[in-house]
Amino acid sequence: MTDKIVTKDLNLWYGGFHALKDVNAAFQVNRITAIIGPSGCGKSTLLRVFNRMNDLIEGVRTGGEALIDGLDILAPDTDLVALRKKVGMVFQRPNPFPLSIYENIVFGVRIRGAKVSRSELDAIVESSLRGVLLWDDLRDMLRSPALRLSLEQRQRLCIARLLAVKPDVLLMDEPCSALDPQATARIEELMRELKHEYTIVIVTHNMQQAARVSDDTGFMLLGELIEFNRTEELFASPRDKRTEDYITGRYG
Repeated sequence: MTDKIVTKDLNLWYGGFHALKDVNAAFQVNRITAIIGPSGCGKSTLLRVFNRMNDLIEGVRTGGEALIDGLDILAPDTDLVALRKKVGMVFQRPNPFPLSIYENIVFGVRIRGAKVSRSELDAIVESSLRGVLLWDDLRDMLRSPALRLSLEQRQRLCIARLLAVKPDVLLMDEPCSALDPQATARIEELMRELKHEYTIVIVTHNMQQAARVSDDTGFMLLGELIEFNRTEELFASPRDKRTEDYITGRYG
């Protein structure tokens, strides 16, 4: 297996609060890695390191390394626009723009400023919607407002919007928290399809979801990565008592 993302002694502070503590992990290409742990343990903070979204918070400092394809993305000369094109993010609640379905998907392509023909945009829209298994449902309503879609369709559309700019990595922060169980199952099936083309890191409070959908799992507690292993092994035979206590419901 090839490592796509590697952290080495990664630390992060929000002002005086030490949010990530010496995190060492390797996220492999074309696999789904789940990050689990109680609220406030640093899961989403770790996820936002990989596209430098934490930079938007005043007083943030980092130490150590976060490598993507061998390059330290925490280096001061990192091109953040290029990084965020390469590393896309899906949030807890679907956030389509108040535009048509078509314009939502081509938005990222347009703002890059490159001259793209209408036929090329049409191809991008079709390819992106096919990538999230929505083309057959939406092909005849591309000019309709995206906000009219169901919650599940909105979340798929947000993923399609990322696929349009051809990322390498998909970060998913509780992507199913606003969805019902049936929609959650369909998004999970989509993740399994997408991992053949992308490296996926998902933060979830839902341990059953982590067990169902991920290949690898990391357990975090109070800013530390306590354990990181193949999902089946971590859930069946946790090496650390704190991991065992969390996954068996003794706390968290």
